[in-house]
Amino acid sequence: MLNFLVIHPDDNVGVALQPLEKGEAVTAGKQKITILQEVAFGHKIALSPIKSGEDVIKYGHPIGVATADIGPGEWVHTHNLKTKLSEKQEYDYQPNLKELSPQKPKTFLGYKRPDGKVGIRNEIWIIPTVGCVNSIAQIIEKESQHLVGENVEGIYSFCHPYGCSQLSQDHLNTQKALAGLVRHPNAGGVLVLGLGCENNNIDVFKKVLGPYDPARVKFLNCQSTSDEVGDAVRLIGELKEYANTFTREECPASELVIGLKCGGSDGLSGITANPLVGAFSDILLSQGGSTILTEVPEMFGAETILMNRCKDKATFDKTVNLINDFKDYFVRYHQTVYENPSPGNKAGGITTLEDKSLGCTQKGGSGIVTDVLAYGDPHQVKGLNLLQAPGNDLVASTALAVSGAQLVLFTTGRGTPFGCPVPTVKISSNTRLFEVKRNWIDFNAGDFIDGVPMEKLSQYFYSFILDVASGRIKTKTEQHGVRDLAIFKDGVTL
Repeated sequence: MLNFLVIHPDDNVGVALQPLEKGEAVTAGKQKITILQEVAFGHKIALSPIKSGEDVIKYGHPIGVATADIGPGEWVHTHNLKTKLSEKQEYDYQPNLKELSPQKPKTFLGYKRPDGKVGIRNEIWIIPTVGCVNSIAQIIEKESQHLVGENVEGIYSFCHPYGCSQLSQDHLNTQKALAGLVRHPNAGGVLVLGLGCENNNIDVFKKVLGPYDPARVKFLNCQSTSDEVGDAVRLIGELKEYANTFTREECPASELVIGLKCGGSDGLSGITANPLVGAFSDILLSQGGSTILTEVPEMFGAETILMNRCKDKATFDKTVNLINDFKDYFVRYHQTVYENPSPGNKAGGITTLEDKSLGCTQKGGSGIVTDVLAYGDPHQVKGLNLLQAPGNDLVASTALAVSGAQLVLFTTGRGTPFGCPVPTVKISSNTRLFEVKRNWIDFNAGDFIDGVPMEKLSQYFYSFILDVASGRIKTKTEQHGVRDLAIFKDGVTL
């Protein structure tokens, strides 16, 4: 079992993979380093003298600047390291594209939809147009459970507080998010539940939704019926008849669209879990599939790596706008762009936003960036996509589902029980978390530290995800019935 790791040959810090005691010796290449103070696992240790004002290098890139002289073996964290990030900046396109070797797609068992998309679940979803009918949606969900069975795998309502008293972009964000869920291939049938007097009433929402199959999507206005629950259950019965016509069929992995997200990171996230997801992304892309990487603030400090992997100048320009528009969002609310690592992140060994971002963006592997999506936009171009959304776990994961991800891979070093509208696979960065929170965690990337080579681990993980997509494995969030919906909000509530 490893106890210390130097990630990149250019690094001047290494990472403790186990708690290290003062006076303990660790090996970094041909160099032996004596630990000068007790260091928690996931935290950084200097490999060589670092003068105050010099860059601290991790992952082969600066993660900040030393605020004091640091000696070999000394702990490096918030007391002697600060960010170098500032506000908006200019970028130059310097392409650094790595073509992945094409592979024959493996297969999974999915539900082929008439619009050409493929679902990995066959569920009936209840989508409120406005938060006022949340409680009714929940009652309808409960009263409809007797209809679950045969080819219908579940009936779920997705509550939210919006759909009225919103202005401009906020209102549109809500409409785009709900429309994305209505169109989602994991839903074999959808009941859109309205109140009647809301801004986002059914007639208005239909204009944003666009064309739909009336056999698959039903609408009910609660103010227009004396028995909204009874009428809704009857409509869900009709939706079940339609959804029952779908059965699992063999589909190529090229039909998969997988969301990539991390949260509650620790010092091992960028060594185990995120690289594992990055390896998965590369395998899926090489087989013609798609992944979507989001949480824009956690690209700050690593954005040029993604920019230089854009397929062309137009995609690069869209990525620049993605980054700078989100920085404008921070500045508009008088927030600094680099205040991101949470107390949990810092306790786990992540010091600066660059430190977090360089680990975070590894979830995108080495694939070429093929498209950049605004919040609520549907996935259209195969390959690695970037998506506009914040770092917040619930908001970002919902955004991935809204854009068409059939499943979300969520890495964590701290643990979290949440789940988004689609199956949410939790991947622990360390074995301790996996062992303590088996009721939350689906897969342990800490096996890498325990001696399993990343290539072998990534192939096993890829097969695991194909089993999840095929319905042979249910995620822990599915087992517990956890389906959270959080819509991005920026602006006034009337």
